[in-house]
Amino acid sequence: LQVNRDGKFMFCPCGTKLNVIDVETGALHSLQQDDEEDVTSFVLSPDDEILVTGSRALLLKQWNWRESKCVRTWKAVHVAPVASMAFDSTSTLLATGGCDSTIKIWDMIKQYCTHNLKGSSGVVHLVEFHPDISRLQLFSSSIDYKIRIWDLKSSKCVATLDGHFSAVTSLAFADGNTLVSSGRDKICMVWDLKTRESKRTIPVYESVEAAVLLPEKGDFSQLGVKKQGLHFVTAGSKGILKVWEAATAACVYTQPVPFELKAEASEHSLTQCMLVPARNEILTVSVEHNVVLYDAPTLQLRKQLAGYNDEVLDVKFLGPGDSHIVVATNSPQLKVFELATSHCQILYGHTETILALDVFRKGLMFVSCAKDKSLRVWRMTKGGRVVCVAQGLGHAHGVGAVSCSRLKENFVVTSSQDCTIKIWNIPESLTSKAKAALISTPETLHAEVTERGHDKDINSVAVSPNDKLIATGSQDRLAKLWSCSDCSLLGVFTGHKRGIWCVQFSPVDQVLATSSADGTLKLWGIRDFSCLKTFEGHDASVLKIIFVSRGTQLLSSGSDGLLKLWTIKTNECVKTLDGHEDKIWGLHSNKQDDMVVTASTDSCIMLWKDVTEIEEKEAQAKQEEQIMKEQELSNLLHEKRYLKALGLAISLDRPHTVLMVVKAILKEADGRKHLEENIVRLRKDQKEAVLTFLVTWNTNSRNCHEAQAVVETLLKHEAPDSLLQYSGIKSAVESLLPYTERHFQRLSRLLQASMFIDFMWQNMRLADAPPQEDVTL
Repeated sequence: LQVNRDGKFMFCPCGTKLNVIDVETGALHSLQQDDEEDVTSFVLSPDDEILVTGSRALLLKQWNWRESKCVRTWKAVHVAPVASMAFDSTSTLLATGGCDSTIKIWDMIKQYCTHNLKGSSGVVHLVEFHPDISRLQLFSSSIDYKIRIWDLKSSKCVATLDGHFSAVTSLAFADGNTLVSSGRDKICMVWDLKTRESKRTIPVYESVEAAVLLPEKGDFSQLGVKKQGLHFVTAGSKGILKVWEAATAACVYTQPVPFELKAEASEHSLTQCMLVPARNEILTVSVEHNVVLYDAPTLQLRKQLAGYNDEVLDVKFLGPGDSHIVVATNSPQLKVFELATSHCQILYGHTETILALDVFRKGLMFVSCAKDKSLRVWRMTKGGRVVCVAQGLGHAHGVGAVSCSRLKENFVVTSSQDCTIKIWNIPESLTSKAKAALISTPETLHAEVTERGHDKDINSVAVSPNDKLIATGSQDRLAKLWSCSDCSLLGVFTGHKRGIWCVQFSPVDQVLATSSADGTLKLWGIRDFSCLKTFEGHDASVLKIIFVSRGTQLLSSGSDGLLKLWTIKTNECVKTLDGHEDKIWGLHSNKQDDMVVTASTDSCIMLWKDVTEIEEKEAQAKQEEQIMKEQELSNLLHEKRYLKALGLAISLDRPHTVLMVVKAILKEADGRKHLEENIVRLRKDQKEAVLTFLVTWNTNSRNCHEAQAVVETLLKHEAPDSLLQYSGIKSAVESLLPYTERHFQRLSRLLQASMFIDFMWQNMRLADAPPQEDVTL
């Protein structure tokens, strides 16, 4: 991962593409390669101008990353993929270390390969230029754990720094003559580049992936930096940052470990660490693909971006204004994302995969349930931090579905693979803010009521809007309605042919919606348990349903990755949304009912916005604009401002109106001349539009004179070369020719006929008739 100079953008490879991420908002755009090969390495030049990627296709590509354009592609000349890249401090030389044991150096301005350095063994996984460009030195490390120094004047390896017993992971230059190297052999070494000897070996007791030097300027006293001298930060297998003093080899600061991480440190080990001077932050990347930004002087967490979600099993809006979303990924941790900034909190507590979530009405408290047979109640504090306030144990199997009370925050219903439903009361001490703030350890909840509900796994449970009823849907093809007070069975909904995946109460009617693996959705009357409607249209299991548009529509998600929007009144599917590649397990709408969040096993979480009103407003504005333009057009014609009228009629795309304007011009005295003047003054795109219009006019003998008048003007004033540049000129000429010939023949016949009449008339005139009685035809 790399950060640009001003700290605003991050770059990280993801399969065949390179993602450019806005650090503030988390928004990203991708540089997509054409060859569909994975990116093996990339580098951004120190001046932010040149971005180069290397792929498995053995090609190097140079990008204009701000516009997502590939500027240049050339062969890497390596016989195996490029494993590492580095620019020199002037951004003119690029070094590429290959899996073929060679290093190539490229002149980025003159665009050719200047050096081919041979002598390394195995993959060259690290290349760095000496910061002082006048020295012309390149440092590299490969599988033999040695650090080689190459003199670029002679293209020879002039020294080998031998001291590590495992892969060297980073090189950092303290000044022109001091180098710090870190390795997976649990040591860091300080080298004197004058004598090319090791000055000091510092045991750090963990496999180190990066050593970052702390700047000499700046107050790092909170990190234990008491005196001048070389200090550096290490990141590695223990998943925490440590600050070391080079002179004494002492660790002066260790980042405190959150209690819940102590047991599973290896899962949180860090793979990368770097200083971002522009933001005064230290950035780390963990094995779980989480990117964390710490304040450099204090190592306080500033921001965390979650990189990879695995399969997403559920998602819900959270916070008083739906400012956050809480996500259950295929892991025991929950992720809470702030939508505006993509900042992510990771919540520890469950010990096995979390299966389902539900949020209370106010949006501050929510419940999670997991395979570890437990449920946990979480609360968001004013600052947006989320803490666990209670947990409940009692199910015999994994807890697969959960639903919160709707009116007050006073109970939760869960269902499990043990075929039981449990109702848990939430004590008032958790719901009152003042008391909740004092809770240090989670309270223990006990189930008030337990009822065996179905013969097979219960997939879904829902609480009615008035908190009086509970609905369950099971793999045994049945949905059941229960009383909330004592969990007594009120009725059974039978009709689905396969297991039921989801049940939902309507927010406005006494209706229950169910969705099933048989590909259908059904609406049931709660009073008589009859099926009111069936919606057919999904080709796969329907996994989730929600009521939207104030209860007038249903939104359903399928195991084929499709969302369908149904209008209940007409029974029809009004829209199919295709955004996911795989099963959509998460589906939730916000309180304002204008946004929906979906989550799928393809690792993606998507936000959808209701744009019905916007589209209606746009259509209305367009219509109003049309009316205004038409009015303006009639005014222009009335005022005989023909050029403006022509332009307006063309912009409205009205061939008939343009024809009317042309006819009006021709009716004037010197009409031909006026027409010529107006047509010549049109822009090229307007002339192209008129050309397509006149092709249509020319097909009718009534309008052919106007069409021919315009054609004549175009042929007179446009050179053949410029006419050939017109779009659609070929088809226009092909259409004009036959009709023009036909009009010409018709006019010829008309002329002959009129000559004959004239001849007859001359012969019929009486020789002695006085001339004043002539009758003109």
